[in-house]
Formats: sequence, structure tokens, C-alpha cells
Amino acid sequence: MDNSLSKTTVLIVDDDVAIRNAMYELVGMSGYITQMASSAEEALEILKDKKFDVVITDIMMDGMDGLTLTDIIKKNYDTDVIVMTGYIESYSYEEAISKGASDFVFKPVQFNELLLRLKRVLRERELKHERDEMMEKLKTLAITDGLTNLYNSRHFYNQLELEICRINRYGHALSLLLLDIDYFKHYNDTYGHLEGDKVLIRLGQTIRICLRKMDSAYRYGGEEFAVLLPNTKGQEATAVAQRIRSTVESEQFNPLPDIIAKVTVSIGVTEYCPNENMFAFVQRADKALYTSKDQGRNRISVLLSGSALGLPLE
Repeated sequence: MDNSLSKTTVLIVDDDVAIRNAMYELVGMSGYITQMASSAEEALEILKDKKFDVVITDIMMDGMDGLTLTDIIKKNYDTDVIVMTGYIESYSYEEAISKGASDFVFKPVQFNELLLRLKRVLRERELKHERDEMMEKLKTLAITDGLTNLYNSRHFYNQLELEICRINRYGHALSLLLLDIDYFKHYNDTYGHLEGDKVLIRLGQTIRICLRKMDSAYRYGGEEFAVLLPNTKGQEATAVAQRIRSTVESEQFNPLPDIIAKVTVSIGVTEYCPNENMFAFVQRADKALYTSKDQGRNRISVLLSGSALGLPLE
């Protein structure tokens, strides 16, 4: 038996007990995990508690009909549906498909035909899931920096725009950190770019550790990083920045067997002003960052409005 079949679940829905039992035995003997329901209402109760890959349902049943059942299933569950009917003139293939059915079978059902259709539906279902997974991976790659696994700068501006729309609507706070590794060119020139990459990777990990789930971190440029802090005032953002700065300063690297090296970061902190231009917001954080560099590096500068405040090291 194909192992993939033994994991495939099929729900048979028919109010004709003879047909229901015959199909249950047939599909079960073919290697699928099978369950029965005598009505659409019973099927929906079963679906609340158990996941099925495919539902095979008659159209004409007492109470809710099979097309209505199909419509409900497709709107609420990741389940394919094969519908059956003995009334050729009453229902069309197009009508069944419009409700979300994956296939359409006429009664009396030829069991070999039904099994072939079931296998086709399952094969298409598997291909769809593989395609969806691939699209999700491609979507993730498009917004992720390949080295640090942080978000990239393109996604930074997309997310920043969304956050600004949200805070302009609801009045929440938003703060931004810009970080730059101090003397990183010298580190690369001394130990090589592979060792420099290890610093970038570790810094990405360190930043993530220092953030909440609602915060987001980005590789903004070569050795420059950005952090968006929703619902966060400037004073709280400064505390986050201090945590990142001190954690980075405590890290040790071994670029050569007998060498222990350290790196530090300079950080600029700012808070968004209501209805402010997005680029003005980023430029203010950038100005605060360069104030930190001008004042000796390995420090934090806060620029909320007007002038920057350089904070002493802790």
C-alpha cells in the first residue's frame, strides 16, 4: 500500500445507506482512511472536529443538499469535494464547479471511475499545496536578507508605510532605531569578509533577542540595521537601544585562533511625529545615528525634535 494513501482521509456523505456503505467499503479497501455521514448536517458536525482531504457527497439529500454543503466546506475548510448526482438534467458540471467542487460524478457510480477521479483530485491537491508552499518561500525570500535572515530594506519601507498609516489612524506611538557597526570596514580589512559576515549574522541574532514579538528588525544596508518599535515612545525605545548596545559590546568573536575581537554599535533613536513624512522620520533617525558616531561611537543619540541628545555609556 502507498504510504501516502494511508494518511489520506475521505468523508462519504450520502443519505442512501446502501450506496453509502458500498462506497465506504470500496474507498476503505483502496487504502484511504474513510468515514461516513448520512446527511450534510452530520458531515458539518464531523468536519468541526476532524480534518479531511476529500469529501464525496451526493447532491440530492434530505435537508441540506450537496451543493450547499460544498459551498460551506470550500468557504471554511481546506478540503476538496467530489459531488455525485443521478439527476443529469437538474444539475450541471458548471454549477457544481461554481460552488467549489473539484469534480462531478453521475450515478450510478462506476467505482473504478470514482477511484480514478479521487486519485486525480488528490494529485491536484498535492500539486496545489506544493505550489502554495513554493510561493510562500519565494515571498519570504523577497523580503528577507539572505545573510542575517532579518527583513531587507525593501520590506522596511513597506512595513514602515503600514505602521505610519496605522498610527495616524489610531494615534499609537512609533519609534525607530538605526544601528551601525563601528569601524566595520577596518574589521573586514583586518580579518576578511567571511569573518565580517559572522559579525553581521551574530548581530542579527542579538537584535532579535532584544526585541518583543511585535517589533521588527531589518538589515538596512551593508553594516546598518533598522528596528521598528510599534506602540513605543522615545524613552522606551532608548531603553531597547541601550539593551542592544550593551549586549553587542559584551559579545566576543574569534576571527583568528589566538585572537579575541569585539565590536560595538552606534545607535540613533527617534519617535514618529503625527502626519510626518516617512522619509523625514527616517532622516531624523539617521541624523541621530551620525551624532552617535561624531561623539565617539558605541553610544546612543536620541533626536525627537530639534537637536540630538547623546547619552553616556552605561
